[in-house]
Amino acid sequence: MCSSHSEWIDNSDLMIRRLSIAAAAAVALVAPLAGQKTAPPPDLEGIWSFSTLTPVERPPEVAGRPFFTDEEAAAYEKRALDGGDRDRRDGGAAVDVARAVNDYWFERGTHVSTVNGRTPSSMVIDPPDGRIPAQTPDARAKAAARNADNRAHPADGPENRSLQERCLSFNAGPPILPGPYNNYVQLMQFPGYVIVFTEMIHDARIVPLDGRPHRSPSIRQWLGDSVGRYEGATLVVDTTNFTDKTNFRGTGEGLHLIERFTRDGDTLLYEFTVDDPSTFTKPWTAVLPMTKTGDQIFEYACHEGNHALVDILRGARYQEKTGTPDPRER
Repeated sequence: MCSSHSEWIDNSDLMIRRLSIAAAAAVALVAPLAGQKTAPPPDLEGIWSFSTLTPVERPPEVAGRPFFTDEEAAAYEKRALDGGDRDRRDGGAAVDVARAVNDYWFERGTHVSTVNGRTPSSMVIDPPDGRIPAQTPDARAKAAARNADNRAHPADGPENRSLQERCLSFNAGPPILPGPYNNYVQLMQFPGYVIVFTEMIHDARIVPLDGRPHRSPSIRQWLGDSVGRYEGATLVVDTTNFTDKTNFRGTGEGLHLIERFTRDGDTLLYEFTVDDPSTFTKPWTAVLPMTKTGDQIFEYACHEGNHALVDILRGARYQEKTGTPDPRER
């Protein structure tokens, strides 16, 4: 388990210095526009929690209805908490080992979110059925090929393992979606730039706001190439130039992501639209409300304590040497 704000070594000074250097570099890259008066940008700064039990896609039992009733929300919350309880001891030794760590370490949230006093039954709001559109035949074929390769070469080297296990990226963005823990994001605003700093694997996107175009398509990045602008009270972040390895729910290099951040008091409404014609039959949009918090984000030390990756590779070499079958194939 990598360190989180629940268990941390206080490297906060180091992290603050790093962010200060990044912020200073960002500000130095753009000159102020003298003599021009513009409306002040919306105040989006702060640390925002996006822990929630709201499902990404609408559950079948509430098909056709975009909101839970109070009773349905309570039932769904209980089912989600009971199903994700890592302290259960049913299912035998193999299931117990697969649960990995105690429930203490998880910060999934305890409730589904509310928006304007109502309780959405899914984060996906478009298509109206609350479901992610079907993948294209080409995307399904690529996914099948990846799965076959993963089964044939599960741990030849670190490159075979997931980006999460390699401390390179996680599901905290972009786009931002809740994970099992470390569900905090910090927004920092500077003249001409915004920094979107996620707690999970300490990813920081420095987003220019000066109207520049995207980088050349030949330049690909784990987090894509983000440019932003303000539209009234909303920060809009436009991201392209992803790699084919980031693979958000099957997406590839053609992913075009639009994110919108709109503040309403202590709530930050986060909306994103996924557009990748090579992966999905049509674009889709999700909404995730975030809550202002007074907590701090501490350094996420992943590489420094990543014994799991070493152990996975060591275990694979032992299986090869001894002929021990993969337990998943028993």
